Amino acid sequence: MKVRRTPGPAGTGMAVAVCAALAAGLYGCSSAEPSRPSSPPATETSPSLPAGVSPFTGLPSRPGTPVLAVKIDNVVPARPHTGLGAADLVYVERVEAGQSRILAVFSSRQPPTVGPVRSARESDLELLRQFGRPALAYSGSQAALRPLIDAAPVFPLTPGDAPGAYFRGSDRPAPHNLYLRPERALAAAPAADKARDIGFRFGAAPAGGRDVNEHTVRFPAARFTFTWSDRAARWQVAMDGTPARTTDGGRVGAATVVVQNVEIRPSKFRDRSGSVSPYTRTVGSGTALVLRDGKAYDARWSRTAPEGGTTFTTPAGERLNFAAGQVWVLLTAAR
Repeated sequence: MKVRRTPGPAGTGMAVAVCAALAAGLYGCSSAEPSRPSSPPATETSPSLPAGVSPFTGLPSRPGTPVLAVKIDNVVPARPHTGLGAADLVYVERVEAGQSRILAVFSSRQPPTVGPVRSARESDLELLRQFGRPALAYSGSQAALRPLIDAAPVFPLTPGDAPGAYFRGSDRPAPHNLYLRPERALAAAPAADKARDIGFRFGAAPAGGRDVNEHTVRFPAARFTFTWSDRAARWQVAMDGTPARTTDGGRVGAATVVVQNVEIRPSKFRDRSGSVSPYTRTVGSGTALVLRDGKAYDARWSRTAPEGGTTFTTPAGERLNFAAGQVWVLLTAAR
């Protein structure tokens, strides 16, 4: 970690411009209700999350937008990604052989295309419980996992569940070329739950913090580096030493980066090569590091029940505000 020079203004004017742009570019969705079990009641929205503001980003958002989670490939042949810049939340999880995979959550915006899409893991089901009953787009899963997915409060959307929502691209070889059309995917899950409070808070930065211009998060076989840009007012992302870009939106960057230290243990599942699938537990409590506005803040996280949200607090116990914009959460092994 490198100590940075004291930054200038935290890009207030830019944040306002981004808010206006997002508010102008939102998409509507169907509200028809199929005969699926109802989801658990949503957590009450805090007064700090007024109507018309996304509980995922703190930016303007059209009310009643459904939640779509997409499992995205993240090995080198799968990059650059498509549509990732439109995600509200980007979760990074460990998978077999120490590699990483992305679970991107969309609600405020729907890009035309997202991908490449890959298979789901057991850990996704616990992580997504806090969103109610969202739609989950993924390429498939091993047969033993599908009953757990069917029993979970998600609307599963594989190519078999929503064939018109997927297509194979010609830009790279399979399996790294499966793409999703979100609008068509949500048409197959019109009762997907709307965006709700999942515990995040947005606002002024807390007191203190350490000036930081770069922070690297390491998985056993993957590396993410976040470099603060005063000009862009965000953390620019590099993956395995290469600046991360999207095919449709340029350089990847986040307003807030959360390094959440969690329990990661072996699951009962294995991939085709026999490697054990790790299980990432996101219910409980632990330590975290929050990066925003060119500073790093020590934090604690807590999620007391699967259907509950995840709160982040300062060491003194006060709620820790995120900067408004896309949030990255890297789920790393607690030491």
